[in-house]
Amino acid sequence: MVDDTLLESGNQKIEWARNHMPVLSIIRDDFAFEKPLKGCKIAMALHVEAKTAVLVETLAAGGAEIAITGCNPLSTQDDVAAALDTRNNVSCFAKHDVSKDEYYEAIDRVLDIEPNIIVDDGADIIHKIHTERQNLLPNVIGGCEETTTGVHRLMSMSENNALKIPTIAVNDALTKYLFDNRYGTGQSTWDAINRTTNLLVAGKDVVIAGYGWCGKGVAMYAAGLGANVIVTEVNPVRALEARMDGYRVMTMEDAAKIGEIFITTTGNVSVLTRDHFKLMKDGVILANSGHFNVEINIEDLESMAHSIRKVKSNIKEYNLKTHRINVIADQQTVNLAAGDGHPAEVMDMSFSNQALCVRHLVDNGLGTDVHAVPPEIDIYIAELKLKALGIEIDELTTEQEKYMREWEHGT
Repeated sequence: MVDDTLLESGNQKIEWARNHMPVLSIIRDDFAFEKPLKGCKIAMALHVEAKTAVLVETLAAGGAEIAITGCNPLSTQDDVAAALDTRNNVSCFAKHDVSKDEYYEAIDRVLDIEPNIIVDDGADIIHKIHTERQNLLPNVIGGCEETTTGVHRLMSMSENNALKIPTIAVNDALTKYLFDNRYGTGQSTWDAINRTTNLLVAGKDVVIAGYGWCGKGVAMYAAGLGANVIVTEVNPVRALEARMDGYRVMTMEDAAKIGEIFITTTGNVSVLTRDHFKLMKDGVILANSGHFNVEINIEDLESMAHSIRKVKSNIKEYNLKTHRINVIADQQTVNLAAGDGHPAEVMDMSFSNQALCVRHLVDNGLGTDVHAVPPEIDIYIAELKLKALGIEIDELTTEQEKYMREWEHGT
Protein backbone atom coordinates (compact mmCIF):
# COMPACT_ATOMS: atom_id res chain seq x y z
CA MET A 1 0.00 0.00 0.00
CA VAL A 2 1.35 3.42 -0.96
CA ASP A 3 2.10 5.87 1.83
CA ASP A 4 -0.49 8.70 1.84
CA THR A 5 2.25 11.19 2.71
CA LEU A 6 4.21 10.12 -0.38
CA LEU A 7 1.13 10.52 -2.57
CA GLU A 8 0.35 13.95 -1.14
CA SER A 9 3.91 15.11 -1.79
CA GLY A 10 3.82 13.82 -5.37
CA ASN A 11 0.45 15.37 -6.11
CA GLN A 12 1.58 18.72 -4.72
CA LYS A 13 4.65 18.71 -6.97
CA ILE A 14 2.56 17.82 -10.02
CA GLU A 15 0.00 20.53 -9.25
CA TRP A 16 2.77 23.13 -8.87
CA ALA A 17 4.29 22.16 -12.22
CA ARG A 18 0.89 22.03 -13.93
CA ASN A 19 0.11 25.57 -12.75
CA HIS A 20 3.29 26.82 -14.44
CA MET A 21 2.85 25.04 -17.78
CA PRO A 22 0.13 27.08 -19.53
CA VAL A 23 0.85 25.91 -23.10
CA LEU A 24 0.54 22.25 -22.16
CA SER A 25 -2.65 23.14 -20.28
CA ILE A 26 -4.23 24.44 -23.51
CA ILE A 27 -3.14 21.31 -25.37
CA ARG A 28 -4.50 19.09 -22.60
CA ASP A 29 -7.91 20.79 -22.80
CA ASP A 30 -7.95 20.22 -26.58
CA PHE A 31 -6.93 16.59 -26.12
CA ALA A 32 -9.60 16.01 -23.48
CA PHE A 33 -12.27 17.32 -25.86
CA GLU A 34 -11.09 15.71 -29.10
CA LYS A 35 -9.58 12.41 -27.81
CA PRO A 36 -7.05 12.20 -30.68
CA LEU A 37 -5.14 9.37 -28.98
CA LYS A 38 -8.10 7.11 -28.20
CA GLY A 39 -7.02 3.48 -28.42
CA CYS A 40 -3.29 4.30 -28.51
CA LYS A 41 -0.83 2.57 -26.20
CA ILE A 42 2.19 4.71 -25.38
CA ALA A 43 5.45 3.40 -23.90
CA MET A 44 7.53 6.12 -22.25
CA ALA A 45 11.01 6.40 -20.74
CA LEU A 46 11.56 9.89 -19.38
CA HIS A 47 12.85 11.50 -16.20
CA VAL A 48 9.93 10.77 -13.90
CA GLU A 49 9.40 14.02 -12.06
CA ALA A 50 6.63 16.59 -11.85
CA LYS A 51 6.85 18.16 -15.33
CA THR A 52 6.89 14.73 -16.96
CA ALA A 53 3.78 13.83 -14.99
CA VAL A 54 1.95 16.78 -16.55
CA LEU A 55 2.87 15.48 -20.01
CA VAL A 56 1.60 12.01 -19.06
CA GLU A 57 -1.67 13.52 -17.82
CA THR A 58 -2.02 15.36 -21.14
CA LEU A 59 -1.53 12.21 -23.23
CA ALA A 60 -3.92 10.28 -20.98
CA ALA A 61 -6.50 13.07 -21.37
CA GLY A 62 -6.23 12.46 -25.12
CA GLY A 63 -7.43 8.89 -24.64
CA ALA A 64 -4.11 7.00 -24.50
CA GLU A 65 -3.12 4.11 -22.27
CA ILE A 66 0.35 4.80 -20.91
CA ALA A 67 3.15 2.80 -19.34
CA ILE A 68 6.15 4.81 -18.15
CA THR A 69 9.51 4.25 -16.50
CA GLY A 70 12.60 6.34 -15.87
CA CYS A 71 15.35 7.06 -18.38
CA ASN A 72 18.01 7.47 -15.70
CA PRO A 73 18.60 5.35 -12.57
CA LEU A 74 18.80 8.37 -10.26
CA SER A 75 16.36 10.92 -11.72
CA THR A 76 13.05 9.37 -10.63
CA GLN A 77 11.25 11.11 -7.78
CA ASP A 78 9.43 8.33 -5.95
CA ASP A 79 6.62 10.54 -4.68
CA VAL A 80 5.82 11.72 -8.20
CA ALA A 81 6.02 8.15 -9.53
CA ALA A 82 3.61 6.98 -6.83
CA ALA A 83 1.14 9.77 -7.60
CA LEU A 84 1.39 9.15 -11.34
CA ASP A 85 0.61 5.47 -10.86
CA THR A 86 -2.80 6.43 -9.41
CA ARG A 87 -3.88 8.21 -12.60
CA ASN A 88 -6.45 6.53 -14.85
CA ASN A 89 -4.92 4.57 -17.74
CA VAL A 90 -1.38 5.12 -16.42
CA SER A 91 1.06 2.49 -15.12
CA CYS A 92 4.33 3.79 -13.68
CA PHE A 93 7.26 1.41 -13.15
CA ALA A 94 9.91 4.00 -12.29
CA LYS A 95 11.87 3.87 -9.03
CA HIS A 96 14.75 5.95 -7.74
CA ASP A 97 18.28 4.52 -7.50
CA VAL A 98 17.76 1.24 -9.34
CA SER A 99 20.45 -1.15 -10.55
CA LYS A 100 21.23 -1.51 -14.24
CA ASP A 101 19.29 -4.80 -14.35
CA GLU A 102 16.29 -3.24 -12.62
CA TYR A 103 16.43 -0.29 -15.02
CA TYR A 104 16.11 -2.54 -18.09
CA GLU A 105 13.55 -4.80 -16.40
CA ALA A 106 11.32 -1.73 -16.02
CA ILE A 107 11.75 -0.93 -19.72
CA ASP A 108 10.62 -4.47 -20.50
CA ARG A 109 7.53 -4.00 -18.32
CA VAL A 110 6.71 -0.81 -20.20
CA LEU A 111 7.04 -2.63 -23.52
CA ASP A 112 4.72 -5.38 -22.29
CA ILE A 113 1.75 -3.14 -23.13
CA GLU A 114 2.68 -3.68 -26.82
CA PRO A 115 2.87 0.03 -27.65
CA ASN A 116 1.79 1.91 -30.75
CA ILE A 117 3.83 4.99 -29.83
CA ILE A 118 7.18 5.37 -28.03
CA VAL A 119 8.21 8.54 -26.19
CA ASP A 120 11.89 8.24 -25.35
CA ASP A 121 14.69 10.21 -23.71
CA GLY A 122 18.01 8.71 -24.73
CA ALA A 123 16.51 6.11 -27.11
CA ASP A 124 16.77 3.18 -24.67
CA ILE A 125 13.23 1.95 -25.39
CA ILE A 126 13.73 2.30 -29.13
CA HIS A 127 17.04 0.43 -28.90
CA LYS A 128 15.47 -2.31 -26.78
CA ILE A 129 12.55 -2.88 -29.13
CA HIS A 130 14.93 -3.07 -32.11
CA THR A 131 17.32 -5.55 -30.49
CA GLU A 132 15.35 -7.71 -28.03
CA ARG A 133 11.63 -7.12 -28.58
CA GLN A 134 11.47 -7.03 -32.38
CA ASN A 135 8.16 -8.88 -32.40
CA LEU A 136 6.57 -5.63 -31.18
CA LEU A 137 7.82 -3.50 -34.09
CA PRO A 138 4.87 -4.15 -36.47
CA ASN A 139 2.48 -2.51 -33.97
CA VAL A 140 4.55 0.69 -33.60
CA ILE A 141 3.32 3.78 -35.48
CA GLY A 142 6.41 5.75 -34.47
CA GLY A 143 8.46 7.33 -31.72
CA CYS A 144 9.48 10.72 -30.35
CA GLU A 145 12.96 11.42 -28.96
CA GLU A 146 13.55 14.08 -26.32
CA THR A 147 17.29 14.59 -26.08
CA THR A 148 20.37 15.31 -28.20
CA THR A 149 22.07 12.05 -27.26
CA GLY A 150 19.02 10.04 -28.25
CA VAL A 151 18.73 11.81 -31.60
CA HIS A 152 22.39 10.99 -32.29
CA ARG A 153 21.67 7.30 -31.61
CA LEU A 154 18.64 7.37 -33.91
CA MET A 155 20.57 9.08 -36.70
CA SER A 156 23.25 6.41 -36.39
CA MET A 157 20.59 3.69 -36.57
CA SER A 158 19.06 5.32 -39.64
CA GLU A 159 22.42 5.68 -41.40
CA ASN A 160 23.10 1.98 -40.78
CA ASN A 161 19.62 0.92 -41.97
CA ALA A 162 18.85 -0.38 -38.48
CA LEU A 163 15.92 1.96 -37.74
CA LYS A 164 12.59 0.25 -38.45
CA ILE A 165 10.07 2.86 -37.25
CA PRO A 166 9.40 6.54 -38.00
CA THR A 167 10.80 8.79 -35.28
CA ILE A 168 10.53 12.52 -34.65
CA ALA A 169 13.58 14.38 -33.31
CA VAL A 170 11.65 16.44 -30.74
CA ASN A 171 14.96 17.66 -29.31
CA ASP A 172 15.64 19.55 -32.54
CA ALA A 173 12.51 21.71 -32.40
CA LEU A 174 13.43 25.38 -32.07
CA THR A 175 11.06 25.75 -29.11
CA LYS A 176 12.93 22.87 -27.46
CA TYR A 177 16.68 23.21 -27.87
CA LEU A 178 16.88 27.02 -27.94
CA PHE A 179 15.19 27.15 -24.54
CA ASP A 180 15.26 23.76 -22.77
CA ASN A 181 18.85 22.89 -23.68
CA ARG A 182 20.18 26.39 -23.03
CA TYR A 183 18.15 28.04 -20.26
CA GLY A 184 16.81 24.84 -18.73
CA THR A 185 20.15 23.01 -18.57
CA GLY A 186 21.97 26.18 -17.55
CA GLN A 187 19.76 27.00 -14.58
CA SER A 188 19.05 23.48 -13.40
CA THR A 189 22.68 22.34 -13.61
CA TRP A 190 23.85 25.14 -11.35
CA ASP A 191 20.85 24.76 -9.05
CA ALA A 192 21.84 21.11 -8.50
CA ILE A 193 25.56 21.85 -8.04
CA ASN A 194 24.91 24.72 -5.65
CA ARG A 195 22.41 22.88 -3.49
CA THR A 196 24.70 19.82 -3.37
CA THR A 197 28.01 21.55 -2.62
CA ASN A 198 26.90 24.79 -0.93
CA LEU A 199 30.12 26.37 -2.19
CA LEU A 200 30.82 29.71 -3.80
CA VAL A 201 30.98 29.86 -7.59
CA ALA A 202 32.11 33.47 -7.98
CA GLY A 203 35.82 33.78 -8.69
CA LYS A 204 36.32 30.08 -9.41
CA ASP A 205 37.76 28.65 -12.63
CA VAL A 206 34.88 26.63 -14.10
CA VAL A 207 35.57 24.29 -17.03
CA ILE A 208 32.69 23.49 -19.40
CA ALA A 209 33.35 20.54 -21.72
CA GLY A 210 31.37 21.08 -24.91
CA TYR A 211 29.80 24.24 -26.32
CA GLY A 212 26.62 22.91 -27.86
CA TRP A 213 23.32 24.38 -26.66
CA CYS A 214 23.61 22.71 -23.24
CA GLY A 215 27.21 23.86 -22.84
CA LYS A 216 26.23 27.39 -23.89
CA GLY A 217 23.58 27.45 -21.17
CA VAL A 218 25.86 26.11 -18.44
CA ALA A 219 28.57 28.59 -19.41
CA MET A 220 26.14 31.51 -19.48
CA TYR A 221 24.81 30.78 -16.01
CA ALA A 222 28.33 30.16 -14.67
CA ALA A 223 29.36 33.60 -15.90
CA GLY A 224 26.26 35.05 -14.27
CA LEU A 225 27.36 33.55 -10.97
CA GLY A 226 30.74 35.24 -11.31
CA ALA A 227 32.84 32.29 -12.46
CA ASN A 228 35.88 32.49 -14.71
CA VAL A 229 34.60 30.30 -17.53
CA ILE A 230 36.84 28.00 -19.57
CA VAL A 231 35.44 26.05 -22.53
CA THR A 232 36.93 22.93 -24.12
CA GLU A 233 35.75 21.83 -27.57
CA VAL A 234 36.58 19.57 -30.52
CA ASN A 235 34.53 21.59 -33.01
CA PRO A 236 36.50 24.61 -34.33
CA VAL A 237 33.37 26.68 -35.07
CA ARG A 238 31.95 26.17 -31.59
CA ALA A 239 35.36 26.83 -30.04
CA LEU A 240 35.55 30.12 -31.93
CA GLU A 241 32.00 30.98 -30.87
CA ALA A 242 32.90 30.38 -27.21
CA ARG A 243 35.89 32.69 -27.54
CA MET A 244 33.75 35.38 -29.17
CA ASP A 245 31.28 35.01 -26.30
CA GLY A 246 34.07 36.05 -23.96
CA TYR A 247 35.27 32.72 -22.55
CA ARG A 248 38.73 31.24 -22.46
CA VAL A 249 39.14 28.27 -24.81
CA MET A 250 41.82 25.62 -24.40
CA THR A 251 42.48 21.89 -24.44
CA MET A 252 41.22 19.77 -21.56
CA GLU A 253 44.83 18.94 -20.72
CA ASP A 254 45.53 22.63 -20.08
CA ALA A 255 42.16 23.20 -18.38
CA ALA A 256 42.71 20.24 -16.04
CA LYS A 257 45.62 22.07 -14.41
CA ILE A 258 43.63 25.15 -13.43
CA GLY A 259 39.95 24.17 -13.17
CA GLU A 260 38.13 24.04 -9.84
CA ILE A 261 34.72 22.87 -11.10
CA PHE A 262 34.36 20.71 -14.22
CA ILE A 263 31.02 20.12 -16.00
CA THR A 264 30.72 17.80 -19.01
CA THR A 265 28.00 18.46 -21.58
CA THR A 266 29.25 16.66 -24.70
CA GLY A 267 27.20 13.46 -24.83
CA ASN A 268 30.40 11.56 -25.60
CA VAL A 269 32.56 9.09 -23.69
CA SER A 270 35.75 9.61 -21.67
CA VAL A 271 35.86 13.39 -21.81
CA LEU A 272 37.71 13.34 -18.47
CA THR A 273 40.24 10.52 -18.09
CA ARG A 274 43.29 9.37 -16.16
CA ASP A 275 45.49 11.87 -18.03
CA HIS A 276 43.33 14.71 -16.76
CA PHE A 277 42.74 13.42 -13.22
CA LYS A 278 46.46 13.30 -12.44
CA LEU A 279 46.81 17.01 -13.35
CA MET A 280 43.89 18.30 -11.28
CA LYS A 281 44.04 20.46 -8.18
CA ASP A 282 43.17 19.18 -4.73
CA GLY A 283 39.43 19.28 -4.00
CA VAL A 284 38.13 19.79 -7.55
CA ILE A 285 34.47 19.07 -8.24
CA LEU A 286 33.31 17.05 -11.26
CA ALA A 287 29.74 16.90 -12.54
CA ASN A 288 28.09 15.63 -15.72
CA SER A 289 25.20 17.36 -17.44
CA GLY A 290 25.13 15.06 -20.48
CA HIS A 291 22.48 12.37 -20.78
CA PHE A 292 24.53 9.24 -20.03
CA ASN A 293 27.04 8.65 -17.22
CA VAL A 294 29.98 8.02 -19.54
CA GLU A 295 31.70 11.38 -19.86
CA ILE A 296 33.82 11.08 -16.71
CA ASN A 297 35.86 7.87 -16.84
CA ILE A 298 35.01 6.59 -13.37
CA GLU A 299 36.90 3.33 -13.96
CA ASP A 300 40.11 5.32 -14.42
CA LEU A 301 39.36 7.37 -11.32
CA GLU A 302 38.60 4.29 -9.21
CA SER A 303 41.82 2.61 -10.29
CA MET A 304 43.83 5.69 -9.28
CA ALA A 305 42.13 6.20 -5.91
CA HIS A 306 43.70 4.99 -2.67
CA SER A 307 40.34 5.48 -0.95
CA ILE A 308 36.77 6.37 -1.90
CA ARG A 309 34.25 7.74 0.55
CA LYS A 310 30.97 9.60 0.65
CA VAL A 311 31.73 13.06 2.03
CA LYS A 312 28.29 14.62 1.61
CA SER A 313 24.91 13.62 0.26
CA ASN A 314 25.42 13.02 -3.48
CA ILE A 315 29.21 13.59 -3.37
CA LYS A 316 31.95 10.94 -3.47
CA GLU A 317 35.55 11.82 -2.73
CA TYR A 318 38.29 9.94 -4.61
CA ASN A 319 41.56 10.29 -2.70
CA LEU A 320 44.51 9.97 -5.09
CA LYS A 321 46.97 10.49 -2.19
CA THR A 322 48.44 13.60 -3.81
CA HIS A 323 45.02 15.22 -4.23
CA ARG A 324 41.30 14.62 -3.84
CA ILE A 325 38.65 14.66 -6.56
CA ASN A 326 34.93 15.01 -5.77
CA VAL A 327 32.25 13.60 -8.11
CA ILE A 328 28.60 14.65 -7.82
CA ALA A 329 25.83 12.03 -8.17
CA ASP A 330 28.07 9.32 -9.63
CA GLN A 331 28.22 11.48 -12.80
CA GLN A 332 24.56 10.81 -13.54
CA THR A 333 22.80 13.79 -15.16
CA VAL A 334 23.42 16.25 -12.37
CA ASN A 335 20.39 18.50 -12.74
CA LEU A 336 18.05 15.55 -12.17
CA ALA A 337 20.16 13.20 -10.05
CA ALA A 338 20.97 16.01 -7.59
CA GLY A 339 18.19 18.48 -8.36
CA ASP A 340 14.62 18.87 -9.64
CA GLY A 341 15.44 19.19 -13.32
CA HIS A 342 14.55 22.00 -15.70
CA PRO A 343 12.15 24.79 -14.70
CA ALA A 344 8.49 24.10 -15.43
CA GLU A 345 8.14 27.10 -17.75
CA VAL A 346 10.84 25.69 -20.03
CA MET A 347 9.52 22.13 -20.01
CA ASP A 348 6.14 23.59 -20.91
CA MET A 349 7.46 24.10 -24.44
CA SER A 350 9.48 20.88 -24.63
CA PHE A 351 6.61 18.67 -23.53
CA SER A 352 4.11 20.56 -25.67
CA ASN A 353 6.31 19.50 -28.58
CA GLN A 354 6.15 15.91 -27.35
CA ALA A 355 2.36 15.95 -27.05
CA LEU A 356 1.78 17.50 -30.46
CA CYS A 357 4.34 15.25 -32.14
CA VAL A 358 2.63 12.18 -30.70
CA ARG A 359 -0.59 13.43 -32.25
CA HIS A 360 1.24 14.13 -35.51
CA LEU A 361 2.43 10.50 -35.63
CA VAL A 362 -1.10 9.23 -35.08
CA ASP A 363 -2.67 11.58 -37.64
CA ASN A 364 -0.04 11.15 -40.36
CA GLY A 365 1.55 8.00 -41.71
CA LEU A 366 5.24 8.88 -41.67
CA GLY A 367 7.91 6.87 -43.45
CA THR A 368 10.72 5.09 -41.61
CA ASP A 369 13.30 7.79 -40.93
CA VAL A 370 14.27 10.43 -38.38
CA HIS A 371 11.88 13.32 -39.03
CA ALA A 372 12.06 16.97 -38.03
CA VAL A 373 9.32 18.52 -35.94
CA PRO A 374 6.90 20.18 -38.40
CA PRO A 375 7.51 23.97 -38.45
CA GLU A 376 3.84 24.67 -37.83
CA ILE A 377 4.07 22.88 -34.46
CA ASP A 378 7.10 25.00 -33.48
CA ILE A 379 5.33 28.21 -34.48
CA TYR A 380 2.08 27.26 -32.72
CA ILE A 381 3.91 26.54 -29.46
CA ALA A 382 5.83 29.81 -29.67
CA GLU A 383 2.59 31.72 -30.29
CA LEU A 384 0.89 30.08 -27.30
CA LYS A 385 3.90 30.76 -25.07
CA LEU A 386 3.97 34.44 -26.05
CA LYS A 387 0.24 34.68 -25.37
CA ALA A 388 0.71 33.09 -21.94
CA LEU A 389 3.41 35.66 -21.20
CA GLY A 390 1.14 38.52 -22.26
CA ILE A 391 3.43 39.48 -25.16
CA GLU A 392 2.20 40.79 -28.50
CA ILE A 393 4.40 40.99 -31.60
CA ASP A 394 4.14 42.68 -34.98
CA GLU A 395 2.86 41.10 -38.17
CA LEU A 396 4.11 41.65 -41.71
CA THR A 397 2.03 44.06 -43.75
CA THR A 398 0.72 43.00 -47.15
CA GLU A 399 3.42 45.15 -48.75
CA GLN A 400 6.14 43.51 -46.68
CA GLU A 401 4.92 40.00 -47.49
CA LYS A 402 4.85 40.87 -51.19
CA TYR A 403 8.38 42.32 -51.02
CA MET A 404 9.75 39.19 -49.35
CA ARG A 405 8.26 36.98 -52.10
CA GLU A 406 9.58 38.99 -55.04
CA TRP A 407 13.03 38.71 -56.57
CA GLU A 408 13.03 41.53 -59.12
CA HIS A 409 13.94 44.32 -56.68
CA GLY A 410 17.52 45.58 -56.83
CA THR A 411 19.40 48.00 -54.65
